[in-house]
Amino acid sequence: MSDTAAVIDAQTNPLLMAWETPHQTPPFDAIRPEHFLPAFERAFADHTAEITAMTHDPAEPDFANTITALERSGKLLSKVAAVFYDLVSAHSNPAILEIDKEVSLRMARHWNPIMMNAVLFGRIALLYDNRKTLTLTSEEQRLLERTYTRFRRAGAGLNDEAKARMAEINEQLAQLGTSFSHHVLGDEQDWFLELGEDDRAGLSESFIAAAKAAAEERGMPGKAIVTLSRSSVEPFLQSSARRDLREKVFKAFTARGDNGNSNDNNAVIGEILALREEAAKIMGFPNFAAYRLEDSMAKTPEAVRGLLERVWKPARAKALADRDQLQEMITAEGGNFKLEAWDWRYYAEKLRQAKANFDDAAIKPYLSLDNMIAAAFDCATRLFGITFAERSDIPVWHPDVRVWEIKAADGSHKALFYGDYFARPSKRSGAWMTSLRDQQKLDGDIAPLIINVCNFAKGADGQPSLLSPDEARTLFHEFGHGLHGILSNVTYPSLSGTAVFTDFVELPSQLYEHWQERPEVLQTFARHYQTGEPLPQDLLDRFLAARRFNQGFATVEFVSSALIDLEFHTQPAAASKDVRAFEQAELEKIGMPKEIALRHRPTQFGHIFSGDHYAAGYYSYMWSEVMDADAFGAFEDAGNIFDPAVAKRLHDNVYSSGGSVDPEAAYVAFRGREPEPDALLRRRGLLDVPKAA
Repeated sequence: MSDTAAVIDAQTNPLLMAWETPHQTPPFDAIRPEHFLPAFERAFADHTAEITAMTHDPAEPDFANTITALERSGKLLSKVAAVFYDLVSAHSNPAILEIDKEVSLRMARHWNPIMMNAVLFGRIALLYDNRKTLTLTSEEQRLLERTYTRFRRAGAGLNDEAKARMAEINEQLAQLGTSFSHHVLGDEQDWFLELGEDDRAGLSESFIAAAKAAAEERGMPGKAIVTLSRSSVEPFLQSSARRDLREKVFKAFTARGDNGNSNDNNAVIGEILALREEAAKIMGFPNFAAYRLEDSMAKTPEAVRGLLERVWKPARAKALADRDQLQEMITAEGGNFKLEAWDWRYYAEKLRQAKANFDDAAIKPYLSLDNMIAAAFDCATRLFGITFAERSDIPVWHPDVRVWEIKAADGSHKALFYGDYFARPSKRSGAWMTSLRDQQKLDGDIAPLIINVCNFAKGADGQPSLLSPDEARTLFHEFGHGLHGILSNVTYPSLSGTAVFTDFVELPSQLYEHWQERPEVLQTFARHYQTGEPLPQDLLDRFLAARRFNQGFATVEFVSSALIDLEFHTQPAAASKDVRAFEQAELEKIGMPKEIALRHRPTQFGHIFSGDHYAAGYYSYMWSEVMDADAFGAFEDAGNIFDPAVAKRLHDNVYSSGGSVDPEAAYVAFRGREPEPDALLRRRGLLDVPKAA
């Protein structure tokens, strides 16, 4: 790009201009796909120039000219990338996805020479080696340690030949991870099941309304469809009386990325695992899991396996006992067939209705999306003193996106929170939290822009979106992550909000789920969407009694996925060259009930293959659950789930401290002791479960 073109672009490209929007938010209404590549070009160039200036600084390395300078660098790149990746995940189109292929490669090629820069690493290492003689705050000490670790683990200390190979591996992995996620999205976009009038037996009015809204979203007005969004698939499997259609939907859902078409991910997985193994060995580790877990709370694959196996045994025993009851129910009804994976949710729901006199359909009318959002906000207000006001003047990437301004207890601006709640074809499946800007205080008090994205079914014909108990829990989960970003109170960007170990990052989110199912919360916010009547006490009691129902199934589908993730990354890559055979062998090895499917089959397991954030780390949800189950006990011990003293400790030591404190120390500072491991089994109702055959 010529200098003249760059000047013109800087004057017309909204990504390169000063944002004159409220709170300097991205002007989504002005941003087009063609703006991204020129913006990335400028951002890469600016960042490279900043790094070059640091490495050519003749002054002796000190914290300010090395660590602080590094923290200040790359602002434009962070700004452009945050907007771009929000659109890639939440509102993509063919142009954005095509750009994503190029940007993923360019991003790897940009970061490789920075993270492996010998001069820069030399400056960081000198400070790290002399850290005890430096006068640093505790946050600065933590930042120095984390910066040194990040560069060392990126290969900055390798010889030139090893660095060159690591750079090649990083580029290939970036491209493969992008391909993997695009393939899953492609299969999800290509498939739907139209529901004729004869196909709707057992389905609730709210499900049909959502199915009609999904059809409308795909340009099929007047139709009703099941899509491959989890928010569509799971309630269909739970309530459809048509066994043939349950089988069809289940098989399509579990076959994403495994259809032998242009979206097939089997070969992609093989390449990713081989490259990760090679990278780990270059770094001196026997396998990728050992490399990955060195920088975590768990530390070793053995520690992870120990936790998962401890939970697996009672969960499997409970699931097998439940399986036998479900088969008995089928037989009693005159069903001449064996229970299959597409039957489990349907008959489990029937069994729950019979045993606990409760079904999700009865409570969904009381769990409207708006009321659950209000409940999540109210809990945050009562715990942390922050308040919420919806804004209509903030540009958004889709008309469904809503924005709230959050203020601190003293009335000062704290953050903006974007909620993007509904499923649509342009959005990848699942639910997640991310940010458009992280909190920091390095150059002024920078307020964060935090995002929650979900895939709930949209109500049709003006009706509200109604959530299942699981979906309401998901909303609280993601808002717990959101609070981790909103309440962050650190100086340095690299330590902000959710910049913590993967097996600690789920603590704030999973802990927040506890408030969603509390009677004190439900009695106030669970109100019938048509009448406004509160949730009847009888239904509330039955809901609370039924919470632990089917926990064997839920635990088995999760732990089996976590164990397979661990095996993929501890065994030699050659062992999993045939992904399907490897999957089957591992399931047989652990005694997986054939009537339960993995929560994420390998070819759609975006947590571990769309990038490496959760690779060899899917166990993190359960590692964090040990803490969250124990942590909520602090409020129960206080006799008040909004106890001010406990809430202040939680705020100061967990939600606001980001990555500025070692996670184990942060937990102990909050709880006063290390977590009690049996809290997880107790919460899931898996203590004292009979041993399985």
